[in-house]
Amino acid sequence: MDRSMAIHVVAVTLLLAACSDAGLEEKGFQVGPVGDPDGSTQASGLSSDSLGFPTRPSNVLLTGVQHVRLATIYKVNHRKDDSSLFIGSNNFHYSYAEDNAGPGNTWNGHLMPGFEAVYGYNLVNISHFDVTISQQKLLYERPVLIKTLYYPSFSIDTLHHVPIMRKHFLITLFDEDTNMDGHIDTKDLRRMHLFDVNGIRQKDPVPDHYSVISSEYDPGNDRMTVLAALDVDRNGRHEDTEPVHIHWIDLKDPTLSGRQY
Repeated sequence: MDRSMAIHVVAVTLLLAACSDAGLEEKGFQVGPVGDPDGSTQASGLSSDSLGFPTRPSNVLLTGVQHVRLATIYKVNHRKDDSSLFIGSNNFHYSYAEDNAGPGNTWNGHLMPGFEAVYGYNLVNISHFDVTISQQKLLYERPVLIKTLYYPSFSIDTLHHVPIMRKHFLITLFDEDTNMDGHIDTKDLRRMHLFDVNGIRQKDPVPDHYSVISSEYDPGNDRMTVLAALDVDRNGRHEDTEPVHIHWIDLKDPTLSGRQY
């Protein structure tokens, strides 16, 4: 294989498409009281320790780990125009970068071999079900705003002729009201979490005082590189003037990660 092709870096965007439906509210949810224009505070806001809004499951995700099935959990929303109820639906990121990665690479349209990538409007949790023991749990005790979930693909992808079987989950998300504005939404720091196949959270690949911007996939080393902005002033929001660093994640063993720039 051409060496230059083997180290070809495939751009992978982690940014979601903006919602074009004018009847939809901004993504996210309230986690504390918010102020009226006259300076008073509304007591009706959801407190940060309850987040008591209704949720519903959407679809079951078939993973490449046969005894593990996931389900996406969405916030129940009200349409602005007629107040009808609805939940988001699963959308998937696709890429055909394998065409540029050389022979022996069958990724089945996935952003990275061995991973499906799902997202949706107000996706707030993931249900993990172990078929062998009929045990279900949520990955998060309280709702979070999930940007993208990467999970082991049901299809068997190949990387340089070698079958790829992933056994972990990666999630980019907003999990905390970092800017203290009373909401968890896309104005907060965007973080990345790692879970093993049993749904147990591991060490974060990117430290939580960064805000994830985008990522790339390196098929020559089977690594994911993540661009993230350092929250220098610790004000909990991503600002264009803040320095951007590059972090790497070894997808063969994602507990191995570090900073390369």
